[in-house]
Amino acid sequence: MWSGDSTTTPAELARAVEEAALDLLCITDHSTIKGALRLKGELSCRVVVGQEQRTPDGELIGLFLSEPIPAGCRSAREAALAVRGQGGIVYVPHPFDPMRRHLRPGVLEELAREGLLDVIEGLNAKTSLGSLNQAAVGAGERLGVRLGAGSDAHVPEALGAAYVEVAPFEGPAGFLAALSSGRLVGHHFDPPRPWRARVVPSTGD
Repeated sequence: MWSGDSTTTPAELARAVEEAALDLLCITDHSTIKGALRLKGELSCRVVVGQEQRTPDGELIGLFLSEPIPAGCRSAREAALAVRGQGGIVYVPHPFDPMRRHLRPGVLEELAREGLLDVIEGLNAKTSLGSLNQAAVGAGERLGVRLGAGSDAHVPEALGAAYVEVAPFEGPAGFLAALSSGRLVGHHFDPPRPWRARVVPSTGD
């Protein structure tokens, strides 16, 4: 509920984590890390603090953050530098999905050339066409970048629809090393959301 496109409450998220039996959750609200910081010690799994940030070039995610990505980034490169500046990992979600704000053509290559690209999402559960996820896998292999997976869960029921099976790890460097031999698991999950009257607690932000 800290993100502008979701109303999932902390209690709903906690139940969903237990039902999906997740060991680790990357919380990547849009434009803020406040929810992730609050939930870091409240869930039954480990939490990686992240943020999804929109730039004029499209969206990217920072993981292992201690500070938010600045809202005024003028490019994906600037946002990536802000992530790297605090020791974080640059993760590109849904890179070829035309229904989402994916990076504009050529930006993946530019980030990779500058060594500013850590992970490409090879499996996004909200991406309906398998060919688009396959294109992402191909881009990761072509650019020599590790592959990730995300449920892109905007509702509790979607949590765990896609994930990566990895060996135990510690910290950002261990995360990247584990992804090198990780296995992408999941399926498409994006059912229509029925309208319902709903009041969620204020985040105070």
